Amino acid sequence: MPNRPFAHADQTEALTPAPRHRRHLSISLGLAALLTGCADVAPLQPLQVASGFTSQMVCIDHFVGDLPVARSLRDRVAPMPGMAWLDWAKHTEVDAGQHSVVTTVAGGFSSRAVFRPGLGCQLDQPGGPPDAAAVAAAAAVLQAPAAPALLPPIAGPAPVAGDSAALREALASAFDAPEAADPHHTLAVLVMRGGRVLGERYAPGLGPQTPILGFSMSKAVTHALTGVLVGQGRVDIAQPAPIPAWRTPGDPRGAITTEQLLRQTAGLDLGWDASGFGAGTRMLFIERDQAGFAATRGVATPAGSVWNYTDANYLLASRVLRDAAGGGAAAVLALAQRQLVQPLGMTGLQLVFDATGTPQGASMFSATARDWARLGQLYLDDGVAGGQRLLPPGWVAAARRPTLDTGYGAGWWTNVHGGDVLPAWGVPWGFGHAPRDAFFARGFMGQFTIVVPSLRLVVVRLGISHQRGDDIAWVNDWLGRVLAALDGETPATARAPG
Repeated sequence: MPNRPFAHADQTEALTPAPRHRRHLSISLGLAALLTGCADVAPLQPLQVASGFTSQMVCIDHFVGDLPVARSLRDRVAPMPGMAWLDWAKHTEVDAGQHSVVTTVAGGFSSRAVFRPGLGCQLDQPGGPPDAAAVAAAAAVLQAPAAPALLPPIAGPAPVAGDSAALREALASAFDAPEAADPHHTLAVLVMRGGRVLGERYAPGLGPQTPILGFSMSKAVTHALTGVLVGQGRVDIAQPAPIPAWRTPGDPRGAITTEQLLRQTAGLDLGWDASGFGAGTRMLFIERDQAGFAATRGVATPAGSVWNYTDANYLLASRVLRDAAGGGAAAVLALAQRQLVQPLGMTGLQLVFDATGTPQGASMFSATARDWARLGQLYLDDGVAGGQRLLPPGWVAAARRPTLDTGYGAGWWTNVHGGDVLPAWGVPWGFGHAPRDAFFARGFMGQFTIVVPSLRLVVVRLGISHQRGDDIAWVNDWLGRVLAALDGETPATARAPG
């Protein structure tokens, strides 16, 4: 990976459409290798990546989010780079009884994703699925009696239409017009002020109880759970991350701290490209032990010196989280239930674990729009819910503090740069129509949980957008309409405190 200040290795950019000639080359190389019978050579990796991506996405959309399989394939999978070239060779089969999805590419590259209670939609990789004891332990956590919620209810059971015509119009404007030439595929939007939902709207077939994949908004959940462990004295983020593979004397990775993983400044050499050949896509959709694979990577830059956004950092932070919580998926799930889900009154947060029991805390968690709003409210209230502190003092302030000279904090993005362009990505750092004190969780395909302390506001937008940069420019325009509806301002003046 190039050693540059804004090198980017997350799926946010990596899964943005690659140039047409590169897509042609990627698939052509893979198919050429297939036709010559070279079943073990690198050119075949994009075919296995395509298989794994399709199976896991359809599994999450259908068995967690209750989206029709055809819609997941059409809106989520088909527009991805190179997928159109595989239509003739790719077959996806869903088994409702087994809660499984199997995708085969070119008759020989197969991936199976299975929904297991407590473990989410896992890819069954070579080496076998999780053992029966791990599956039973995770399921048992979900069956334990729930403690009363600390966060007061944010809405009743029915969708909140909106307390003004202007807000209802702004919410409606997030959804595509029939036969839209440039669709954004919004699934849900929600506006909450002072801890109460002012208005929300959902795509047909969805509602307040529908969990929706958050992609990299999962990092905000991982950040929160890590904060709980910091408050309990079980994690010290200022110390070297306890990764066994880095403990050899003289290994430069031994100096990488957990905080540097959370701030994306660990300096790991983990390249990524949109073709599917890269180590990043292999890590997510082929490797059985994702954090273990990330731990094998060397360093590209000194720890703490360069911001390099990569899912590897948060998969390693997830391994730290797993081990500190007690080891295994059930321990992490129990921590999440006791310290996040139940106190906040979440109803649909769905963690996903790999076969080693490590949460896929970089990109694979789902939650309802209201759950994402509840998480935003926790951070708006400085980690306190119902008068009880869930996150240690200073944890939220640190998340909002920019890392180096970027618009990224830790698990959350900041709005200090507003609509200024992020150099390497060519898209805005944040929202020009929002106050500069805003901060937000952000995920691939247009997932946003936006927190505005000066307005006591939380805004959620979830969708399946294939526009560049997580569709942040369009979401900024929509956010401007929401702020104008709330405050009677035009989007240009809705920027407020600077």
